[in-house]
Amino acid sequence: MKKFLFAAFAVLAFGAVNAQGFKGGVHVGLPIGDVADFYSFAGGVDLAYTWEVADNFTAGVTTGYSMFFGKTVNGFDVESAGFIPLAGTASYKVSDNIFLGADLGYALGVAPTGNDGGFLYQPKVGYAAEKFDVYAGYRGISVTGGSFDSINLGFSYKF
Repeated sequence: MKKFLFAAFAVLAFGAVNAQGFKGGVHVGLPIGDVADFYSFAGGVDLAYTWEVADNFTAGVTTGYSMFFGKTVNGFDVESAGFIPLAGTASYKVSDNIFLGADLGYALGVAPTGNDGGFLYQPKVGYAAEKFDVYAGYRGISVTGGSFDSINLGFSYKF
């Protein structure tokens, strides 16, 4: 696992040095499904590096940090859940500024103790300008016994 993490961060660092296809951003979301009973909102930061694979199609790697913020339920404080996604990302421009995309990979669970993480999937649709992207998406993290699902809005700046 350490080798995989090192490789993922090496690719992102290479992207930062070359500044071609490197993006950094933030996302906010509303938990949905069963987790909405225990978590009030979601948010985090995103980093990605993409390459142009074909006309209007890019693919690459993405990581960051996502957190589901716990509520107080029946007098008990639910501990927030944190994840580090390690995923592939792809997008296809359907017009000059509109894109469809998806992230697929694994979200490492970092909080609370015992959160092992799970399979990550995020379909999204967005608007691409020259220096930034804005998107709406559905993020799901399948964990043992359930899933952490949210509807998100995101913004990323292109370096």
